[in-house]
Amino acid sequence: MALADELIRLEQLHARGALTSEEFARAKARVLESGLAGGGGAGQSPAVQAINRLRRSRTDRWLGGVCGGMAAGTGIDSWAWRLIMVVLALFGGAGVLLYILLWIFVPSE
Repeated sequence: MALADELIRLEQLHARGALTSEEFARAKARVLESGLAGGGGAGQSPAVQAINRLRRSRTDRWLGGVCGGMAAGTGIDSWAWRLIMVVLALFGGAGVLLYILLWIFVPSE
């Protein structure tokens, strides 16, 4: 649920009398804090949040740091990501294209 939707839902509950003014104020503050702390990521699925946190590594890199960054984000060793990219490169060049796109669009640490 998006931040605005959550606030609307809280306002409706307050208007119906399901929440007191104090409960409404606390709930609203909690929703706003979680939305600001998460970079507007309140209500996003864990997969979307993980993709938004993805960064290229500055220390574990051979070319662009893509595999090192994916290793840091997923917990899978960087050599395994490099192997996956090589295998994908052998199947029609998908690994090369994917690596280049990630190199371009994923920001560095």
